[in-house]
Amino acid sequence: MRQEQADDEELALRVAVRPGGCSGFSYEMYFDADIGAEDQEVLFGNVKVVVDTSSAALLEGAVLDYKDGLTDAGFSITNPNAQRTCGCGQSFS
Repeated sequence: MRQEQADDEELALRVAVRPGGCSGFSYEMYFDADIGAEDQEVLFGNVKVVVDTSSAALLEGAVLDYKDGLTDAGFSITNPNAQRTCGCGQSFS
């Protein structure tokens, strides 16, 4: 992420579920300024997270975590709706 993106208050972290991946669905996360009226928004500190309505049903009860360690750096999702996950942790069914 560039510093300009981190400082842009119009941007939100979009978390989405898309068809694909080795287990059926995959997670997608990116910074987005295009926030629709149907999107669900949640503020965590000064980070706005948005989810579209179709992804929200698949993410109900999920936990989004950020780790900044030597071995586990980045975002991770713990999703109670996932019946099966792949080895990379980026896709589920």
